[in-house]
Amino acid sequence: MKTNQEYKNAALAALKGKWAPAVVVSIIYLIISIAVSLISEVYDETTMTVNAAMALLGSSLIISIFVSMPMGVGFYNTYKELAVNGDDNCTANMFKTGFGRYFHNIWGMLLMGIFVFLWMLLLIIPGIVKAFAYALTPYILVDYPELSANEAINLSKNMMKGHKFDYFCLGLSFIGWGLLAVLTCGIGFIWFMPYYYTTMAEFYQDVKAEYELKTNNIN
Repeated sequence: MKTNQEYKNAALAALKGKWAPAVVVSIIYLIISIAVSLISEVYDETTMTVNAAMALLGSSLIISIFVSMPMGVGFYNTYKELAVNGDDNCTANMFKTGFGRYFHNIWGMLLMGIFVFLWMLLLIIPGIVKAFAYALTPYILVDYPELSANEAINLSKNMMKGHKFDYFCLGLSFIGWGLLAVLTCGIGFIWFMPYYYTTMAEFYQDVKAEYELKTNNIN
C-alpha cells in the first residue's frame, strides 16, 4: 500500500491538464444533488397541509433513490476512469456509468445505505466502521457487474479488511482542504471534489490489486 501523499500525488498527476472536465462534472453533480435535497425544504409548514408536506417529502426520497444513487455511482467511477485510463470524458462517463446498469446500481447503493443505517441504529461507532467497510461498493458495482448487490457489498467488506483505518486516515488528511473549501463559501468544493475522489479512486485501485493478488495466490 502507498502512503497518503503518494495517493494524492498520483491523483494530481492524473488530473494534470484535465482539471476543467473534472471540475465541470463536480459542478453538475453538486447542482443536481443540491436541487434534490432542496425539494424537501421548499414547503412552508404554516401554509401546507400535512398530507401535502408528506407527499413532497416522499417525492424527495423517490428522486434521491432513482436519481442521486445511480448518479453517485457514476460520479465515483468517472474519477476512477480518469485515474486509471486517463479518460477525461467525465460528465458523459458519470451519466453513462451511473445509469447504464440502472436498477443494479440503485439496488446496490440502496442496500448499502440500509445496512449502514441499521448498524447506526445499534451504535454510532460500529455504523461508521461498517460505512468504511462498504465504501468500495460503488466501484465494485461497476467493475464486477456479474455480482449481485449483496455480493458487491460483501466484496467491499472483504477488500477493506485491514484497510479501514487506512481509508479513514486518507480521508482525514483532506480536512484542511475541506475547511478551506468551506471558507470560500463552498466554491472551493468544485476543486476539492476532483482531488478527493480521484485520490480515493487511486486508493481503491491499490486495495483491489492487493486483494486480487492475494486471492489468486490462495487459488
